[in-house]
Amino acid sequence: MTSIDDPADVTGWGARHAHDPTAVRDADGTHYLFSTDAYADGPVRAGVQIRRSRDLVDWEFHGWALPGVPEAGAAWSGAVGLWAPEVVRVGDEWRMYWSASTFGSRTSAIGLAVAPGPTGPWADRGLVVTSLHDVDGPNAIDANAVADADGRHWLVYGSFFGGIHVIELDPATGLAAGGEPADGRRPGTCLARRPRAVEGAVEGAFVLPRPGGGHAMLISYDSLFSTYHLRVGVADEVTGPYRDHAGRALTEDDADPAILLASHALAGGRVWLAPGHASVLTLPSPVDGEDLHLLVHHVRDGADPAQHEAQVRRLLWTHGRWPVVSPQPWAGDRETHELAPDARTLLGVWEVVSFDGPTDKVARPRTVLVGEDDLRDVAQHGPGRFTWPRDSAVLGTVAFMSWDAVRERAAWSFSGLTADGRAAFGTRVADA
Repeated sequence: MTSIDDPADVTGWGARHAHDPTAVRDADGTHYLFSTDAYADGPVRAGVQIRRSRDLVDWEFHGWALPGVPEAGAAWSGAVGLWAPEVVRVGDEWRMYWSASTFGSRTSAIGLAVAPGPTGPWADRGLVVTSLHDVDGPNAIDANAVADADGRHWLVYGSFFGGIHVIELDPATGLAAGGEPADGRRPGTCLARRPRAVEGAVEGAFVLPRPGGGHAMLISYDSLFSTYHLRVGVADEVTGPYRDHAGRALTEDDADPAILLASHALAGGRVWLAPGHASVLTLPSPVDGEDLHLLVHHVRDGADPAQHEAQVRRLLWTHGRWPVVSPQPWAGDRETHELAPDARTLLGVWEVVSFDGPTDKVARPRTVLVGEDDLRDVAQHGPGRFTWPRDSAVLGTVAFMSWDAVRERAAWSFSGLTADGRAAFGTRVADA
């Protein structure tokens, strides 16, 4: 193992300095957040940061999963820290896929550690995927472990360079199928890529099942520090092909997957910059029997962009089976999980943010009054789900009760996508 000194004090970090986060829930109801070895104010020791929480709002720093960079990962990549951990439970075994690399290089490796529980002790099981900078292909970082409905296990991975790829895993070991690590000459199937003109800027993939079958893949586009944002494509199989709203494959240069979340602000609230590298925590819903999906991502502080933190938001599905995310951060026990009973819930004054502009700008809110006439052509598809003609486009939307973080009160929110993949969300700030 290789490592460097601990930072002076981690006790007050909370969710700050958590980059590329993924969350899991243990059998006792405690949530654990795993994240990159990052510290906005200087060097940090290696080993994957762990935080814990009962409500996914207040986080306590728990320590590190490992004593440093595993020997094989350090020898391959020269890494002094671990990036973008992925933690999943398979039977009674917890598996953590870690990434070892250095910034701007694709001489990288994804390795596997296993443990009886999320707090360890973690034991090294070896390398799963490797890549070399001078071999044309994907960068072996940003792992996402996926099990499909047929019981086959997959590892989705990749960052910039050659795009997002997928390989099959051995369910029994968690290693690459066949026993030998995949590499740049055997990278698996390409799921998404971007042209060299934008430096191939796609990374941080996360694949999850769609209601009714198939899969959605969340991916992060553009610069980590400024224009980072979250998009989505869908496919029938884990292995793709993933497509945008127009049916274009995400491996094609003209693909334009829907924007789910980008830099934005709500009136009176903080400016959230460059949200991305998301994972999804799936929990049983406490009210309606459906799964509760929570988007876990990092975001930067608009007042001090060098500072980053983890944030949790509710993720819901439109009638057309596309994911959308809440305009409000998750509020833990203050959430009621209520879906709008009918279209009249949409009446009132709303603060709305639309992600239809350039991603190097902060999306600002506008005030929208929804009256009786605006509901004339709204169609309802069960609790909370509507198709709604707005501004010459049809919006597939979900309306749900949320917690307004600015006004500190319960309030109705909506989140939706137009047929051409333009996202908008908002919170009702006054009755009609």
